[in-house]
Amino acid sequence: YPSGNLAVIVVREKKELICIVQEDTPNNAGIQAVFKSNGRSTCYYPNGAVWITMTIQGGQYLDQAGNRVRRWTWPNSVVSSGPHVPLSPIFISLNRHVGVRILGQDKITVSFLAMGQQAKFNVGTKVQVSGIGRLPPPARLGKDELLLLAFRVRILRLCDRLRGCLNFPSNEQWEKMQPPAYLITQTLKILQLCTTSDISDELRSSVQAIVNA
Repeated sequence: YPSGNLAVIVVREKKELICIVQEDTPNNAGIQAVFKSNGRSTCYYPNGAVWITMTIQGGQYLDQAGNRVRRWTWPNSVVSSGPHVPLSPIFISLNRHVGVRILGQDKITVSFLAMGQQAKFNVGTKVQVSGIGRLPPPARLGKDELLLLAFRVRILRLCDRLRGCLNFPSNEQWEKMQPPAYLITQTLKILQLCTTSDISDELRSSVQAIVNA
């Protein structure tokens, strides 16, 4: 940093490379981001809360309260259940001098800009096809996430039904109306999640009742 404090460190630990971004303080500098060549990376808010977390399968963007703002999966990841969610480009500023740009699994850049000079570090990685079979299984969705997904689809279907009722007041036409294709697809995916996730029969029945109501 212009202050003389260390900003970015790149070290080797056995076969891995690790890039660490520190805050601009002289003593006991907090870590603002860690990028590992094995695909596991984390960025932190100034208050220490997790901002972005990434694995070899995808990533999550969180707000400062810990709520998930968005999630995505990498194109070459193996996901046994759930839809593939593409990445939307992400640009964040860790502080006034260091920014992070995420365009893809192998296109993650840490940019340092100060006093008219710039340095860029490519901290992305790429999982080789030969190693896909050794990927760990993705985390299973929990009870709250399954219920939220089910209620989301249910609300979307109700909104679609309401629009249909406003456009076609006749009761006879209501029964002939089918939900849009994307809602049918989301319903089927949630039902599939219920069969592949390790959940109780009671929860499985509740989710099925919500989406099929």
